[in-house]
Amino acid sequence: MGIPQALAYMFANPKTDKPVFGFVTNDREFQFIKLSKQSIPKYALSYTLSLNRGDDLHTVVKVLKQLAYLIRNS
Repeated sequence: MGIPQALAYMFANPKTDKPVFGFVTNDREFQFIKLSKQSIPKYALSYTLSLNRGDDLHTVVKVLKQLAYLIRNS
């Protein structure tokens, strides 16, 4: 439900040379978003990760760490 709002914020980013990343959550489920703003903007969604499923929390933390690494080193 929060994906359109997240995409609106992501589109507001003035940089168009690199993809923009975001995620939405409802406290139990997480979904990551990647937006490429080239001549034709495209976005991709991860599959929905849930705290109720096995190792999904580990996956969420792993992706957030990778995004933090990318931000620090960009």
